[in-house]
Amino acid sequence: MPASTAIIIFPAIAALMYVFSALLFKRSSETGVGLWRTTFVANQIVGLLFALLWLLGGREVTWDILWQPGLIALCLFIGQLSQFLALEKGDVSVAVPIFGLKVVLVAVFTPLVVGIPVSLALWIAAFLSVAGITLLNKKHEGKRPKNIGVTLMAGGVGAVSFALFDVLVQKWGPQWGVGRLLPLIFGINALLSYSLIFLFKAPLREIPKTAWKWLCGGSVLLGTQSIIFVSTVAIYGRATAANIIYASRGLLSVTLVWLIGHWFANQEQNLGGKVLAWRMAGAALMMTAIVLVVVG
Repeated sequence: MPASTAIIIFPAIAALMYVFSALLFKRSSETGVGLWRTTFVANQIVGLLFALLWLLGGREVTWDILWQPGLIALCLFIGQLSQFLALEKGDVSVAVPIFGLKVVLVAVFTPLVVGIPVSLALWIAAFLSVAGITLLNKKHEGKRPKNIGVTLMAGGVGAVSFALFDVLVQKWGPQWGVGRLLPLIFGINALLSYSLIFLFKAPLREIPKTAWKWLCGGSVLLGTQSIIFVSTVAIYGRATAANIIYASRGLLSVTLVWLIGHWFANQEQNLGGKVLAWRMAGAALMMTAIVLVVVG
């Protein structure tokens, strides 16, 4: 499949799967699982799914080059910790747009780290994508955001970490092959996740039985979409374009919550008309960004 087609189709599929995984995680969180136990379980399941890619083969792994997947895994883990800290301490309506800066940061880091320039159309699309994400997460006004400083700092660190993750996968993916680099990255990330045990509010065995189906289902979907998206970047490169298409998950999440959110006991579909207007504007910006990627 041509790269120009692959970086549109595969990230779009991954974005759709991500939204469904988020709905499942949201449902499990309502049973009291908690962020840290959710992250730990998800990382173990995702690590196992990526281990299957080892069957695809790749370069010989030696100790002197293990620092490369180790560095990428560290970026992923720091990004996860920062993301969850921002969500836990701050407001989603502030944190998510900060995470969205990842799209612009990928465009910044790509020429610096990989040596590949980013076109003007993709730069415009990246900024439109961030603006769209901001409007899609607009909520009722009148309440001042909490812990704004922590949210901005943690969200910024998360955006930088995830952007470096994507760019380094693009840089080293072709040399390693997806059958070696990706299983090592997510295997190391699963091992790093054992440090989260100290943050659990209760042992894993105390997770309600009703929560496991939502938690495991969300983890499997998260792992599958991660394989699709990260493999696309590793094989085809063009991380900036792929991230702009992948950012459509914000648009998809708003649409699906409105259409089928009640299936997952989600109440966000009941937001008022003013919020809907902001989100429609955000959707228009997101669509414009996607069109720029497609025609570019």
